[in-house]
Amino acid sequence: MTTKRDYAKEYKDYQGKPAQIAAHSQRNAARAKVGLAVGDPREADHKNPISNGDSNRKDNLRAIARSTNRKKGAK
Repeated sequence: MTTKRDYAKEYKDYQGKPAQIAAHSQRNAARAKVGLAVGDPREADHKNPISNGDSNRKDNLRAIARSTNRKKGAK
């Protein structure tokens, strides 16, 4: 049996949290710096991860396929 998703609950419980809103904003900023248009299936990849103390500088970003970026995972 398939249940309908409760998008309002998902937003309230997860996507609407300040940390998630900030992360989404950061992803959008990285996409803009790389020059990815809305609807472009590629993702902005950080050569040196933010988790290692790097940033969204343009020279630290590149556009790669979503599948490639997801295989890299968080480091």
